Amino acid sequence: MKLSKTEKRQRIHKRIRKISFGTASAPRLAVFRSNKEIYAQLIDDTQGVTLASASSMDKEISAVKGTKIEIAAAVGKSIAEKAKSLKIETAAFDRGGFLYHGRVKSLADGAREAGLKF
Repeated sequence: MKLSKTEKRQRIHKRIRKISFGTASAPRLAVFRSNKEIYAQLIDDTQGVTLASASSMDKEISAVKGTKIEIAAAVGKSIAEKAKSLKIETAAFDRGGFLYHGRVKSLADGAREAGLKF
């Protein structure tokens, strides 16, 4: 039986998670994309805690009007600013099984513009 898109993405995500690992000094920047929203988290895998998060549902970001790609870039900038306030300069980018294209790429570019390195 053929795998659905979601099952395929989840399989890829599991495979990536075996390799990708975040620490307190260089956390994992995990991205989740739904049809309507986009979410980003900075995760310390050694302690299993989320250090910071941002999404398109945040008040300051939801006030921004534009395309989903522009909103994803704003989420990237927001998560990078939160990382700077926690004195985090680098992160490991975890695309969550999604293709590095469109909104996922826009979020990564926005985070890089705001000074986060990965």
